[in-house]
Amino acid sequence: MSSILPINVDDLLRLQGVESARVEFKASWDEKTTGSQIIRTICAFANDFQNLNGGYIVLGVAEQDGAAVLPAKGLSEKEIEDAQKWIRGRCNVIDPVYQPVLSPEIHEGQRILVIWAPGSQARPHQAPESVEKGASRKFYIRLGSETVDADRQPELKTQLMQLTARVPFDDRRALQASVLDIRETKVREFLNDIGSGLVDEADTKTLYRALRIADPVNGHDAPRNVGLLFFSQNPEQWFPGARIEVVQFAGDSSGNTLEEKVFSKRPVQEQLRECLAYLEGLSVRMIQKLPGRTQAGHWVSYPSLALREALVNAVYHRSYEGVQEPVKVYLYPDRMEIISYPGPVPGVEIKHLDGSAPLPPVPARNRRIGELLKELRLAEGRGTGIPKVRRTMEQNGSPPPRFDFDEARSYFRVTLPVHPEYQAILALQDVAHLRAVGDVQGTLQRLQEAYKANPATLGVAVELAKELVSKGDVHGAENIHQQFKASAPAANSASLITLIASAWLDAGKQKEAVSWLNKLPLLDAIGDAFEAAIQEKRAGRFEKAHRYFQLAGDAVLQDVKALHEFAQVKMKLADKARPRHRSESRVAYTKLLDEAREMLQRVVQMNAPRARHAWAWYDLGRVLRWSKAALPEVRRAFEKAVENDPHEDRFSRALKELDDRNG
Repeated sequence: MSSILPINVDDLLRLQGVESARVEFKASWDEKTTGSQIIRTICAFANDFQNLNGGYIVLGVAEQDGAAVLPAKGLSEKEIEDAQKWIRGRCNVIDPVYQPVLSPEIHEGQRILVIWAPGSQARPHQAPESVEKGASRKFYIRLGSETVDADRQPELKTQLMQLTARVPFDDRRALQASVLDIRETKVREFLNDIGSGLVDEADTKTLYRALRIADPVNGHDAPRNVGLLFFSQNPEQWFPGARIEVVQFAGDSSGNTLEEKVFSKRPVQEQLRECLAYLEGLSVRMIQKLPGRTQAGHWVSYPSLALREALVNAVYHRSYEGVQEPVKVYLYPDRMEIISYPGPVPGVEIKHLDGSAPLPPVPARNRRIGELLKELRLAEGRGTGIPKVRRTMEQNGSPPPRFDFDEARSYFRVTLPVHPEYQAILALQDVAHLRAVGDVQGTLQRLQEAYKANPATLGVAVELAKELVSKGDVHGAENIHQQFKASAPAANSASLITLIASAWLDAGKQKEAVSWLNKLPLLDAIGDAFEAAIQEKRAGRFEKAHRYFQLAGDAVLQDVKALHEFAQVKMKLADKARPRHRSESRVAYTKLLDEAREMLQRVVQMNAPRARHAWAWYDLGRVLRWSKAALPEVRRAFEKAVENDPHEDRFSRALKELDDRNG
């Protein structure tokens, strides 16, 4: 049986694509104990106090710490039939009458009942406070994950009454359009993307009604606004301003426009995806322009998550009702501004945006847009976006975001300052030029000036530390690290640490190098993991080097130097694991040699300098010899090493020793 739910059931149970506050789990069914709770919750979801489009109740699944206990406990077929019959009958006493969608489902072999209660277009509703005959009716609403009696809180009841017959614009019928304006292929693409069983519904009219994007009106069906925004070819035809405009300005005093890009004439979620890809591409190109940097993973001009949340919030929370202005993205040399119209709904103040106060439970402007964006994994739960913007900017080492709107609430603007290191790019370009012309003193002076101006920028800190190390001043480089951590405590300083450790190793001070390597944080950048692994290898700490190479994952397979170094680490570990007595297991020894052999065989096939190939063939010959491989195979490896570098004595010596031993 095909599901009639607009969401994937497994996603629903795992709270993916839907906020936990919109889902309630009930382990069992009993009309006397759980029945009245369910009716009150259905009423609360129907009232949709915060415009989140109601929610779901799942029978047959236990809950622990706000999450489903899986596998599901399940219900019997009779329990599901009895529950459906009882709930349908009791929902008739909700005033006005409200019927949710009841969908029996099978999850991992267990029967469950999903009750979908979308936001009503006839709110507010009242429900009996108990199953007793003649029980008084109450107005129920959802606050977070709780069903609350609004009659006991006059302020909340007043706010609910103000929502009487007020349907959010995105959920209203678009009487000026036809259901033919909805592209069925886009609807099915959406359902396929979110894994909804509704995609199997063959009848178009039934499909649109089940997804709540069309309603019957005077003998025919009319689309809802959300259906046109998400599934028409050109939403701007009905909603002027339903587009995103990006403008990039020059960095000089002229303020001239460098580039304009408009994302329009496609559904809003497609506009979002394409605009995000475009902006993230700009951010990457900015990083690549930084001279003297081999690791692009430490920072980005704008963190992807912050950029994403800010833009998604603009599309989600803007108004599409008679607003001509598009969502605007302005790119300046030092910041990005994302502007939407109008400003936030009443009740939301700056203190709720800067983190000094929690977001109040005021209704959202749009309920269906947010719901569909969440199902597509483009948006997250209510109240999580702004904190995530602040958090990811801090983690990236960026200045905090700024939020503002005018007194009339005619606009809402999010300003993301560019990462400070990007502002240091010009200084580093100067440094590259000074180095090229041999101005040693000028190079050091320019780096010191740039670092003084931006002590929290890793690029400048690394380049200054390199310059000091080149002059033999490792202690000076250590001071730079200390100052950098004081200025940017949340930033990743792994590249500085490995630079200093390498300098101590070059100076023959292994103890000092190891003490610095012990400071390495958890690494999430591939380049950091490579560098840390190589320095740990130089320090003779092969187990740690092995762990860092593993942390880099499949990227090691694409980097010829890293792959060769990793193979050498495995050779060292194999030597340590070599059985000294016949009674000892050879499993670890053999496994490490096999892994090293596979890596070296890949290295000799990769594009690399002849010297790299020579040493890789030499190492391969040693591994094959330790593995007791066939003599011709071992000999060929050493011959290849000699062929690639005939001047290296160790290669020819290894070949001669092999011949002497087997002559």
